[in-house]
Amino acid sequence: MGRYFGTDGIRGPVGDFLNEDLAFRLGRSLRTLSCKTVTIGRDTRESGPALAAAVMRGSLEAGLDVIDLGIVSTPLLSYACGRSGSIGVMITASHNPFTDNGLKVFLKGKKLFEHEESALEDDIAGLTSAAAPARFGRILPPIDALALYAELVRPVIVPSRLRIALDCANGATHRIAPRFFAETGATLILTGVAPDGKNINLGVGSTHIDHLRDLVVAERCDAGFAFDGDGDRLIAVGKNGEIYDGDMLVYVVAVALKRRALLNHATVALTKMSNLGLLKALERQGIKTVQTDVGDKYVLEAMETSDYTLGGENSGHIIDRHLLNTGDGVLNALHILSIMTAADAGLDVLTQDVHLYPDRLVNLRGIDKTLAKHPAVLAKAADVASRLGADGKVLVRASGTEPLIRVSVSAPTIGQVDAAVAEIVNLIESLRS
Repeated sequence: MGRYFGTDGIRGPVGDFLNEDLAFRLGRSLRTLSCKTVTIGRDTRESGPALAAAVMRGSLEAGLDVIDLGIVSTPLLSYACGRSGSIGVMITASHNPFTDNGLKVFLKGKKLFEHEESALEDDIAGLTSAAAPARFGRILPPIDALALYAELVRPVIVPSRLRIALDCANGATHRIAPRFFAETGATLILTGVAPDGKNINLGVGSTHIDHLRDLVVAERCDAGFAFDGDGDRLIAVGKNGEIYDGDMLVYVVAVALKRRALLNHATVALTKMSNLGLLKALERQGIKTVQTDVGDKYVLEAMETSDYTLGGENSGHIIDRHLLNTGDGVLNALHILSIMTAADAGLDVLTQDVHLYPDRLVNLRGIDKTLAKHPAVLAKAADVASRLGADGKVLVRASGTEPLIRVSVSAPTIGQVDAAVAEIVNLIESLRS
């Protein structure tokens, strides 16, 4: 990670670090990229308009033209700047509470390479100088973002008679998800569609899936789909309240794509967090897997390097390149609805061959994140992994978006999992002082 950019852009509490001055300097630093137009979008946080205005001022001062899309999802912003060949800046903190915000930067629809982020950071920090622009930038006329998105999602919309619950997290999908799901003809039960600037992700959305689970069961829905604040994640719920994370949904899509000969190299890109049971289920379907570091940009990098079609994370980022080059919760949910409709089967049937291993994830908060790389911690993790063998998995890593260390263990029995987690957590706790 760099001086400003983490694994998914710049993110943090709005105030001392992430403020209008930083947003202004970020907007001005976009002059280091190879485009002359900036497209700006934001989610529903109350701090979004001020930060968007600051990015705009910086971009205009740098001689760049600006298009303001207003409230849109991150994938919609990515698609728009990919279509126009422009720089994209999305103002969002994704699944974080409203007190946080962030700045994600795209170039022609794709996230930046590390050398591009480094160039922006040097400019933000005042380490480079640039000639005065030949002219002040212009504010260009707005475009119809919904019409643009329609051309992307309509090819996957199929008629459906199912009863579907949607949880839009009071975020960026609160308009687009109900609109395009309505075109399927499905009966919709909606929640998280009344943003007020402060309630984004508040007890709703993909990181508070119990809310949707209860709604699906109470309303007797066939399935439910939950998005995060900026719309690039998807978690689903089955008709009996079963929860399907990003890994399970990747399985559903992978099997469907392979049957249609659309899964390049019969391979899926996943992260080191993926459950061993999923890997074995994919193998039984004749589907190979590669595992990357945690972060959708690493998944996408592996996909582009080896020309894979599909990849994702258990957190709900699903990248299906035959649809779009970035994760899109609404688009993927519509695609999965079409798979369910074609198979005349629920998510329980579509995933019945997956038998997940017991696993556990512990988040250690208020801790020095460098302890994740402490020699004693690395040695302990390696020792535990060696004892678990081929049927176990251990991962200790610092979060790239939050101030915490994640400890994840998977093994054949819950007793093995709990014992392994306790060993590692106890060691880290002993080092924190």
